[in-house]
Amino acid sequence: MILVRHVMTEAPKTLSPRRTAADAANLMEQYDVGVIPLAEGDSLVGLVTDRDLVVRVLAKRRDPGEVTLGEIATEKVITVTPDADIGSARELMAEHKIRRLPVIKDGRLVGILALGDIAVQDASKRAVGEVLEEVSGSPSTNADNPGPERGTPARVLEQRNERS
Repeated sequence: MILVRHVMTEAPKTLSPRRTAADAANLMEQYDVGVIPLAEGDSLVGLVTDRDLVVRVLAKRRDPGEVTLGEIATEKVITVTPDADIGSARELMAEHKIRRLPVIKDGRLVGILALGDIAVQDASKRAVGEVLEEVSGSPSTNADNPGPERGTPARVLEQRNERS
């Protein structure tokens, strides 16, 4: 059994909620990550994702140097322990439609588990793909993509006809 501790990114970079969106963007670029945990001491107080920066700052034409992370953070964070198996973590991600889970041990942030980390290690590639589809799907994307289910005989015939 593969545990979260075996695949998580240990000791993620954190910022205070008083820091700015620009600070988070710089840290994301520097370390090639898509999430910055917000911490007060060892305690996790929220998360800011690259999507948060786009939707809550840039799209609203707010100044990234003025917006604090506390203003845009997700504060109700779903977490996992390092001793959970990755199958359980994968199910948690699907259930809550999230791609990253902070890893908490004894009330302290010890890592981040990303869907990509699971994909690299999990023998069940199909299950990872299903989680990705579930996390990524929305009513608008599903409405934009009508047609037969992927992998069904009707879909295969449709693809063959498109190539002809």
